[in-house]
Amino acid sequence: MAALLVVVAIAASGIGYWWGTKGMGAGVPIPGSKAAPGARQVLYYRHPMGLPDTSPVPKKMPDGMDYTPVYEGDEADAASGIVTISPDKVQNLGVKTAAVELRELVRPLHAVAIVQADERRLHTIAPRFEGWIQTLNINTTGQTVSRGQPLMDVYSPDLITAQEEYLIALRGLEASSGGSPDTRARMQHLADSALQRLRNWDIAEVELRQLQKDQTVRQNVTLRSPVSGVVLEKPSIAGQRFMSGDVLFEIADLSNVWLLADIFEQDLAMVQVGQMAEIQVDAYPGKVFTGRVTFIYPTIKPETRTATVRIELDNAAGLLKPAMYAQADFAASTSAEKVLTVPVSAVLDTGTRQVVLVQRGEGRFEPRKVRLGPQAGGFVEVLEGIQVGDNVVVSANFLIDAESNLKAALGAFGDQADTKGAVAEPAAHQGH
Repeated sequence: MAALLVVVAIAASGIGYWWGTKGMGAGVPIPGSKAAPGARQVLYYRHPMGLPDTSPVPKKMPDGMDYTPVYEGDEADAASGIVTISPDKVQNLGVKTAAVELRELVRPLHAVAIVQADERRLHTIAPRFEGWIQTLNINTTGQTVSRGQPLMDVYSPDLITAQEEYLIALRGLEASSGGSPDTRARMQHLADSALQRLRNWDIAEVELRQLQKDQTVRQNVTLRSPVSGVVLEKPSIAGQRFMSGDVLFEIADLSNVWLLADIFEQDLAMVQVGQMAEIQVDAYPGKVFTGRVTFIYPTIKPETRTATVRIELDNAAGLLKPAMYAQADFAASTSAEKVLTVPVSAVLDTGTRQVVLVQRGEGRFEPRKVRLGPQAGGFVEVLEGIQVGDNVVVSANFLIDAESNLKAALGAFGDQADTKGAVAEPAAHQGH
C-alpha cells in the first residue's frame, strides 16, 4: 500500500511540472537553453516588483504578472546603478518622460501694497509774511482745487507796505520822465524791487498785474493755489492770525500716485526698476491697474524682513485714494537668460539628495544626482547633473527609485555577507 502511494505522488509531481511548464507558454526563453541567433541569453527571472525572489524558469505571480527575465549583459547596468524594467511593467506603472529644455523661468510674485500720494506732487501753502485770514474761499478738507483758484483773502501790514513802496517808486519814475538817465534808472530799480518783493511772497501774477493797472493799495490780497489737486489738510480758519511759515493748506496732485509694495528679501532679486506690475484693489473688483517699478528702497524693515518697492501709476480718473490697500502682481523672471530646466515632478528629493531618473533606453533608467536652482511655473532650474536633450521620468519615478534603492540595499547586503564569510574563513583556519 505504501509503495502504491509513492508511485501516485511521483506521477502527480511529474504531471504538475509538465502542466506548469506548458502553462507558462511556449517560446519563453529558458536559462541555459541555446538562444536564437541574435538574441541575448537569459540568466534568470526576477520578481517584477523588485523583491529578492528569482527563478531559473519562467514564473508568474499570484495576480498573473510574469517574472522579468534578466539577460546576459544586464550585470553592467546593475553595477552602474541603471534600473531595468520590462516594457509591460513600464506601461503598467504609467511611466512618462519629458525632455530637458532651456526655458525662461517666470514666477508670479504677489505683494501687499498701499496707495500713497506722490511726494513730488505735494504742496503746502505757507505764507512768508504774517497776517489775518479775512475770507476762506476753500473751506473744506478733500475739496478739489485748480491752479490759480482763490484760496483765501488775507490782510497783512507787510503786504500793504510793499504795495505802497511800489506805487511810490512808480510815481517817482513817472515824475522823473524829464530827468537824467541815472535818476530814471534808480527809480525803475526801486519799482522793480518792490514788485519782486511781492513775487517773493508768492503773490500771484494776476494780483500784481491788477496792482499795476489800478495803482491802488489793496487792503486784502487774494492768495491763490499754485497747483491743481485735492486739499489734504486745512488747518486755517476764517479770522485766524497766522505767522510767517505757518501751513494754511496742504494740497496734493493725485493725477499720478505711488504704490508702495512690501517685497520679502528673498524675492528682491526678482524685481527690477522698469518692471511692470498689475494692481488690484478691493474697491474695484475685477479692475486691473498697470504701473511701473521706479525705485527700490535701499533698506530692509527688520520687523517684517521686507523691502519697499515704489510703483508709479496713472490716476487721471481719481479712482485710487491715498491709504488704499492693494495687491501688486509681478511676472518675475528668475534670470536674464534661458536656463536648463526639468518639471518639478521629475525631481526626487529625500532631503539630503535630489535625483532625477534619466532614460537610457527602452526600460532602462539611470538615477542621476542633480544640483537645483530656483523654481517657477512648475519647472525647476538644474545647475548640474544633466544636459539638454536628456529625457527624465516625470511620473511613477518614485516607484522606479524605490526599486533602485532596493537593488542597492540587496547589493550592500550581499557585499556584507561576502565580507563576513571572508573574515570567518581565516578564523576557522586559525582554529585548526
